[in-house]
Amino acid sequence: MIKLFFKLAVAILLIPAFTHATEHNHESHVEAKLIELLVYKTPTCGCCKKWITHIEDEGVIAHSKDYRNISNIKTKYGIKPNYRSCHTAVTRNGFAFEGHVPAKFIKQFLAEKYNNAIGLSVPAMPVGSPGMEVGERFMPYNVLILFKDGTSEVYAEVKTYEEQF
Repeated sequence: MIKLFFKLAVAILLIPAFTHATEHNHESHVEAKLIELLVYKTPTCGCCKKWITHIEDEGVIAHSKDYRNISNIKTKYGIKPNYRSCHTAVTRNGFAFEGHVPAKFIKQFLAEKYNNAIGLSVPAMPVGSPGMEVGERFMPYNVLILFKDGTSEVYAEVKTYEEQF
């Protein structure tokens, strides 16, 4: 009877340790999926700051670097002039996200595999896109996937404000 009691006591004491180990493994798995971006922007751009707040609110880690002129950075990452916007965000792997790309699509893109893709772009600055909110106004727009050969395709059509989240 004492041996049985001792075995039960040891088992009960070890349960929290196994539970903690399982939780820790889950946390490590989640940490591996964190997205970190370096955002190149100009120091005075308010919509860039609002976009950074959007991606951070969606769980993306953002670091920003201010430059007076970021066109050389856009050229470095292969972003043609017709796909450009006010800021460029880059992953450690070199994928570029140009302009007001919703965090939802950044996460989706990074979870997928595309041959010869350099990233996503929302050209110009559509009203109502993340960081470009103006009251209740919203202008439908496309998120483009950019390829190394300079071409693009529509990656997502955003027809309503809610589709961005």
